[in-house]
Amino acid sequence: MDKKEFDENIDKSTSEDDKLNTQTTDNDDVNQESEDENLETEKIDDENLETEKIEDEKLNPEDELETLKDKLARTFAEMENQRRRFEKEREDAYEYGGFSFAKETLNLLDNLERSKAALENDEELKDTEALKKIVEHLDIINNDMLSIFKKNNIEPVKSINEKLDPNLHQAMMEVEDDTKEPGTIVQEIQKGFMMKDRLLRPSLVGVSKKTAKEDQNEG
Repeated sequence: MDKKEFDENIDKSTSEDDKLNTQTTDNDDVNQESEDENLETEKIDDENLETEKIEDEKLNPEDELETLKDKLARTFAEMENQRRRFEKEREDAYEYGGFSFAKETLNLLDNLERSKAALENDEELKDTEALKKIVEHLDIINNDMLSIFKKNNIEPVKSINEKLDPNLHQAMMEVEDDTKEPGTIVQEIQKGFMMKDRLLRPSLVGVSKKTAKEDQNEG
């Protein structure tokens, strides 16, 4: 390679480097412009926030006072509601804390009555002294439990000869009986109980209805 060719290669390389440097400079300028635009946008946002803050601060004293009064009233109302709820929950816990326990205990009374009925219907035990003593003991236990319930404001629901009340009674069957007004309870299948003013469980009952012959005559 002679000197002339060598110099031409050097010039060519130098020209390409200049071109690359120019392109890099252009890219740097574009990036710088983008950063400047972002900074300008952030500056505008900050200015808007400052403007809103200043506008809020420009509320006149009367409006600000009314706003504070409203917030204070709402806070006091919420506190009062919470206090009332707490008082109600505390009273319910005191008055009806044993509600679930009492409801479960009713099963003991049911089992006592079933046991008594089963023994009384046993042909081998009927009219025996052993049966009389067993029934007496079962009655004592049953009465003691009813007494304990009463001390805790748990009492049986009145059913026999009462009008059917859907809030206290659940009709399980109808019994033809012309001596009673239709809808009168003539049979109690399972006792219901109240705990103060709350229903522990409804009474399962049978209610009277007119005989079929009388219904036909009326028809």
